[in-house]
Amino acid sequence: MDQQNMQSPGRTDLFMLKKPFLNALMSHFEFFLSVVDFLCSADANVYGIDFIRFKIRDMDTGTILFEIAKPPAGNPVTENSENTDNPNAGRFVRYQFTKQFLKLKTVGATVEFVVGEKPVNNFRMIEKHFFREHHLKTFDFEFGFCIPNSHNTCEHIYEFPHLSEDLIEEMVKHPYETRSDSFYFVDEELIMHNKADYAYTPGVQA
Repeated sequence: MDQQNMQSPGRTDLFMLKKPFLNALMSHFEFFLSVVDFLCSADANVYGIDFIRFKIRDMDTGTILFEIAKPPAGNPVTENSENTDNPNAGRFVRYQFTKQFLKLKTVGATVEFVVGEKPVNNFRMIEKHFFREHHLKTFDFEFGFCIPNSHNTCEHIYEFPHLSEDLIEEMVKHPYETRSDSFYFVDEELIMHNKADYAYTPGVQA
């Protein structure tokens, strides 16, 4: 199919992602531009999956590049706390890295998460990365089965694509125009959609 003639699907089409649609999504994933809207509501997460810690490390050196943890339940609300009245609170992350991050070969992303009262079968994440309308890479990771009321830790290995120096310079010059969409499925049904954008400073990695 001619990429130029293929339109990015509308929200209604992707909101209805079920088993028959997942294969079609993967077959033409490189044609799907970063979507503006969230393709499912926060209420779609009927399994009570909650990500509580996230860490990124350089696999070659072991250097921790980024780490964040969710505050424990019961902590007092502050001015900088997430707006709990916003149904999309917690579904968007903004990252800042140095230019050197774009030259890494392999990165490990460790995530800790808890599961509610329902068993989680075939938990899967499909994550696509773009710079403007340029598709960088799509990652497809399996979490597998999670028992109810469990606390889980999983590290996924990201093998980064080789980027030309010209593309790297463009990504540095245009902060937050590099974006990603993370789609989470249970038994091939979309239950979560998170988004992120990225800025890369010209400084040297410490």
